[in-house]
Amino acid sequence: MEQTLEALGGILVKAIPTVVILIFLHFYLKSMLFKPLQNVLKQREELTAGAKKAAEASLTKAELKAQEYEAKLNDARAEVYKQQEETRKQWLQDQAAQAATARAHVDAKVKEARAQIASETEAARQSLRETSELLADQIATRILTRAAGAA
Repeated sequence: MEQTLEALGGILVKAIPTVVILIFLHFYLKSMLFKPLQNVLKQREELTAGAKKAAEASLTKAELKAQEYEAKLNDARAEVYKQQEETRKQWLQDQAAQAATARAHVDAKVKEARAQIASETEAARQSLRETSELLADQIATRILTRAAGAA
């Protein structure tokens, strides 16, 4: 057993430089490789987070612009509808004015035609009166001539 312990002690003594080298290698790699690597990864993460924040800010800005665009578009539509309504009202007023003018013109023509018909009717009545008196005189004269010729 003593031999085993001595062999084990010898192995441990021989392993001390290896352990020291491993500890040195650990701290060397930690300071020369892993620390800069961590810094790079940290910086990369910060840049990624900054880019994400910038993207979110851009997205928010784009949404605001889209809302402004929609609002302006709705205002423009409302203005167009308002102008269309005004044009339609003006057209209806013009149409009503034209209808009133046409109605007045037709009424004037009707009055003129009625007056002409009335004057023609009166002239025809007068002509009939004169003709009837003349015919009555002629009939009376013929009857009296026949009656005088027969008697």
